[in-house]
Amino acid sequence: MEAEFREIDDNGSWSAIYQEIRQQSCELPCKVAKLPENKNRNRYRDVSPFDHSRIYLQLGTNDYINASLITVEEAKRNYILTQGPLPNTCGNFWEMVWEQRSRGVVMLNRVIEKGSVKCAQYWPHREERDATFEDTNFKLTLISEDIKSYYTVRQLELENLSTQETREILHFHYTTWPDFGVPESPASFLNFLFKVRESGCLNSDQGPVVVHCSAGIGRSGTFCLVDTCLLLMSIRKDPSSVSIRDVLLEMRRYRMGLIQTADQLRFSYLAVIEGAKYIKGDTSLQEWKELSNEEDDPPEFTPPPPLPPPRDPHNGKVEPSFFPEKIIQQMEIHSLGTSQESELRKRNITAPQPPPAGAEQLDDHVGIIDQTSKAPTKSQQQETEEAVEKPKESSPVPGTWSPLLTNVCLCTALALSAYVCYRACFH
Repeated sequence: MEAEFREIDDNGSWSAIYQEIRQQSCELPCKVAKLPENKNRNRYRDVSPFDHSRIYLQLGTNDYINASLITVEEAKRNYILTQGPLPNTCGNFWEMVWEQRSRGVVMLNRVIEKGSVKCAQYWPHREERDATFEDTNFKLTLISEDIKSYYTVRQLELENLSTQETREILHFHYTTWPDFGVPESPASFLNFLFKVRESGCLNSDQGPVVVHCSAGIGRSGTFCLVDTCLLLMSIRKDPSSVSIRDVLLEMRRYRMGLIQTADQLRFSYLAVIEGAKYIKGDTSLQEWKELSNEEDDPPEFTPPPPLPPPRDPHNGKVEPSFFPEKIIQQMEIHSLGTSQESELRKRNITAPQPPPAGAEQLDDHVGIIDQTSKAPTKSQQQETEEAVEKPKESSPVPGTWSPLLTNVCLCTALALSAYVCYRACFH
C-alpha cells in the first residue's frame, strides 16, 4: 500500500484515481427520497439514500429519514451514515438512534462552518442540560462533557417518554475537521478513531454506530473507510491484500458519493498506512495521543492576543496649535473612539467565503444545494459591501474638527467681530 501511495503521489494522479472510482460506482434507485412529502427531510437535493439500504423509521405515518445502513460482513461492522439533522428532523434522528439500538453517535462537522449552518443543534447546550422532542416523544439530557483540543466527548441520556426507558448515548464530536479539507494529521484522526473504538460503540454486539457530517458522505465516508480497512488488515493473514479502492467501491453500493474529494482519498491512504504500523506493533496509541496534542486548549477557548497601544498621530513631535491642549485631547479621543467602532463593525460584517476553485462535490459542498442555508445573492453581497463602507465614510479623519467645535469657533469669531465694530463706532 505504501508503494502504491508513493507511486500515485509521485505521478500526481490522485484526481485521476478518484475520477476512476466515481465512474466505477454504481447508481442505484432512490425513489423514496424523491417523493414530494420527503423533500423537506433532505438537507441536499442530490444526496439521497438508496432504497435498498435506507433506514426505516417505525413511529408515525412517514418512515423516511436520510440515512443509510452500510454493512461490511467480513469485518462484522455496521454503520449508519446520515446527514446532519435539520430543525424538523432532530426528533426523527433520535428516534432512529433509539430504534436501531445505537450506543454511539460520531459527528464530524461543526454546527456552523464558514458562516453557513451545516447541522441543527440536536443535543442540549450546557446551559440547558436537556431537550425534549415532542414530535417523537423523546427527551435528551446532557450528563457530562469532556472537551479536548480538537474533539469533545459527551455523555447523553436518551429517554423514551412513551415507555419511560432510558439509555446512555456517547456523542463523539470532531470539532476541527475543516469544511473543505482533511484533519490536521493522521495522528489526531487515528487518536479520535481509537477513542471511539475503545468505547465499544463500534462492536458487533451493539447497534450500528451513527456517523454524520453535513451531507453524510464525505467526512463520514472517510471515517468509515479508514476504520474498515484497518479492521480488515488486522483480521486477514495478509494485510497487504486489503485494497482501499475495492473497499470504497463496495461501501458506495450502500450510500452514494462516499469520499468526495481527491484530498480525502489521499488522506484515507495516509491514515490507513499510519494505522497499519500500530497493527504491526511499530507504534502505540499513546504516541498518537501525544502527537495529536489533545490536551491543548480548543481553538475557541484560546485567548486572542492583546490589541496594540494606539499610535501617536504626531509620531512624538509636539506641534503648536491655536486651540488649548484640553480641546485637542477631546478631539483625539472622539476621533479614536469613532475609528475603533468603525473597525469593529467591519470585523462583525463577514460574508461566507466561496469554496475553492475546481472543487467538485465537497462534503458541504459545491454543486449540492443546502435547503437550510443558501448562498447570498448579488444584491445581498452589494448591501454587505455598502454596510462595510458606510462606517469608513462616516468616521472622521484624525485632526478634523467636530461640528460642535466648529460652531463654537464660529460664534466666538462673530462675537469678537461685533465687539470690535462697537468699539470702533462709539469710542
